[in-house]
Amino acid sequence: MEANVRFTHQALVEQSREGNRNAQYQLYGLYVDAMFNVAMRLLTIREDAEDIIQESFVEAFRKLDSFRFESTFGAWLKRIVINKSINHLKARRLLLSSMENEEEILDDEQEAEPDQFEIDKIKMGLAQLPEGYRQIITLYLIEGYNHVEIGEIMGITTSTSKSQYHRAKKKLIQIVNEL
Repeated sequence: MEANVRFTHQALVEQSREGNRNAQYQLYGLYVDAMFNVAMRLLTIREDAEDIIQESFVEAFRKLDSFRFESTFGAWLKRIVINKSINHLKARRLLLSSMENEEEILDDEQEAEPDQFEIDKIKMGLAQLPEGYRQIITLYLIEGYNHVEIGEIMGITTSTSKSQYHRAKKKLIQIVNEL
């Protein structure tokens, strides 16, 4: 049955490439809920996630010619959603940062807000992790990949991904606590 599902999805992708709106609508229906969940995990704001999903599907359908079936359509689309979500978060952070800078200039004696302080400590901790640990943490926590996907990306087993993630998390906590 899995081969039939894959064939059906492949046929829908091919038809969508040709501009078949019905096929595009069917692909949208198959993937919208899963992609919404991915965006919500990253963005946490429903309206932002809905916007990102719409933008992601528009981009996916516009760029279907670049899809080469090297992965599943769902994995390809998920990368688009994750990248758009991360870019949205970066843009929002920049906007919030510039708004805070305009509102008031902090005196040297004032402390940074605890949340920003913790985020900065985590960023410094991430930078101190060995590259393999940093990659696992980034793929799992920031980009939202699961351990099976991380294993495929990095050419390791799922169990290795899980154990490396737990070691990386433990090491990150140790580093952050020492900062």
